[in-house]
Amino acid sequence: MSRRRKLISIYARIARTYVSRGPSLLLLAVIVFVPLGLLDALAAEVDLNSLDVSGGIKVAALLAAVSAVTLTGLLGEVFYSGAVAISLTHPDHEQPPSILEVARRLNYLRLILVDIFYVTIVLVGLLAVIVPGVLVFVWFGLSGPVVELEDRTVRGALARSWRLVRHNFWLVFFVLVPIEIAGDTIGEALSGLVHDLLGHTLLAGWLAESVANIFLTPVFAIAAVLLTVDLIAEKDGTGPRIEPSPAPAPAPA
Repeated sequence: MSRRRKLISIYARIARTYVSRGPSLLLLAVIVFVPLGLLDALAAEVDLNSLDVSGGIKVAALLAAVSAVTLTGLLGEVFYSGAVAISLTHPDHEQPPSILEVARRLNYLRLILVDIFYVTIVLVGLLAVIVPGVLVFVWFGLSGPVVELEDRTVRGALARSWRLVRHNFWLVFFVLVPIEIAGDTIGEALSGLVHDLLGHTLLAGWLAESVANIFLTPVFAIAAVLLTVDLIAEKDGTGPRIEPSPAPAPAPA
């Protein structure tokens, strides 16, 4: 199959999965991103207030503000992708796991550590030059699903993500990067709309960041899980599978 057909197929599957699993994935996103939305809003407030300085302090404040916004903007994506991996790969013919079951099965410490490490190295790459940051973003973007699908350690998940991506870099690039850019663009537009309606307050910022992440991050997470499952199967010949949602029971006569 050509790369273009693969891309079209993956995007179509992302859309179908979002529609079919939407309610459970959005509820899971609420639990993860409402608290993180507050961190995003606080980072934006710090960004606005820190730049009222001059000289070298202004440069340091600018770097700190960019770092804070980037950190909180990406934080949670890897963790949430791991949770979505559990939700989408339930055993055949079984109901998708409930939110409580997903919560019980999550490797919290590993996912949090992978998330923080991933965000940090992406941030360092972006502050150095844009290209290294993008490379890191793509190479290690599958580490969250790998933690849950293969029960890998932090180091093992990052290494496995790199091995899966290195021979399929452009496929992963043209899935994850456009989704991330589109999500950021839509999120910024939504944030501007909320601020126009409610003013530039912490509450408005919290609402804008939370809503944007709740509705947009599932797209990135679904993409990461689908890519991970496909690339594991391609590399190993077997592996976890994305199970379709069980058909609804027929209505009683």
